[in-house]
Amino acid sequence: MSLTLVYLGLGSNVERERNLTAGLDALAGLLQDMRCSAVFESQAVGIKSGPFFNLVVSGLSDLPLMELDRRLKFIEADNGRYAPERKGLPLDIDVLMYGDLHGSFDGLVLPRAEILKNAFVLWPLSLIAPTLVHPGAGKTMAQLWGEAQIDQVLAPVPFEWHGRQLTV
Repeated sequence: MSLTLVYLGLGSNVERERNLTAGLDALAGLLQDMRCSAVFESQAVGIKSGPFFNLVVSGLSDLPLMELDRRLKFIEADNGRYAPERKGLPLDIDVLMYGDLHGSFDGLVLPRAEILKNAFVLWPLSLIAPTLVHPGAGKTMAQLWGEAQIDQVLAPVPFEWHGRQLTV
């Protein structure tokens, strides 16, 4: 089976370091040549909660899109995402881009709209893939970040994963 370059957005606002580390560990078993952006702290968008830690991960996957998305839901569930008593969002993993797919696939819209709307997605994506062209906007991630007028405050945070510093 062929490999597809994928970009995933990760976020957590509950036990942020532990949950992001667990998510990265699980993704390391799913993706080849996994790369991680710096980790940023941001205020919650669209929900009332404490601040989030966010990052973007890229890697090669041999899974079809819907199977990859299904496995991401299992990783989220393993980290308490769907627990009835949960408070906050322990782990959120979204497919941002899957190869050059553009459109709606069983309710999954790619590229994910949050890329252009949220600084906590666009800034780390522009760092990890500055020359990647957004298929809808027709500009590179670096250009999009340079032109972005998103009213959100982000702060890089010290974060280490298996001896790798994920900090700008």
